[in-house]
Formats: sequence, C-alpha cells, structure tokens
Amino acid sequence: MRKSRFTEEQIIGILKQAEAGAKVQDLAREHGVSTATIYSWRSKYGGLEVNEAKRLKELEEQNRQLKQMVADLSLDNRALKSVLGKKW
Repeated sequence: MRKSRFTEEQIIGILKQAEAGAKVQDLAREHGVSTATIYSWRSKYGGLEVNEAKRLKELEEQNRQLKQMVADLSLDNRALKSVLGKKW
C-alpha cells in the first residue's frame, strides 16, 4: 500500500480548513490533491481529532496483523488435516 504524502495531522488540518468555510477546490489546488481525495479524507477522517486518528491507524494495523495470523493458522490447520487424513 502506498504511503500518503500527508500525515493524519495534516489531513485533519486541511479538513478543518474546509469546515471553516474554505472552498474544497481551492484547498485541493493549494495542497496539490484532487477534490475527490479531499472528499474521501472527509469520509474517513471527518469529525476526528488528531489523537483519534492515530488510534484509528493503530487499530487498523492491529486488525491487519490479527487477520494475517488467522490466515496462517487456517493454512496450517488445513495442511495438518490433509496429512492426518491420508491412509498409510
């Protein structure tokens, strides 16, 4: 996954400017992103504070690691079942 050029703090700062009344098109031009990017940021980070955004990122990373562990264990389980299921 590509790393964003903007940190959560910067994204939330841009969204705060938009909430304060700045036009989205002007903000997009100023920061070098598309208006669609700002709207997707709004859907993901809208209403969050900086500490909440950091916590969200930590939880997403933890969730990714847990899903990877479940996938690895399921693969191991399937391999063991196939070995034990064979008649010698």
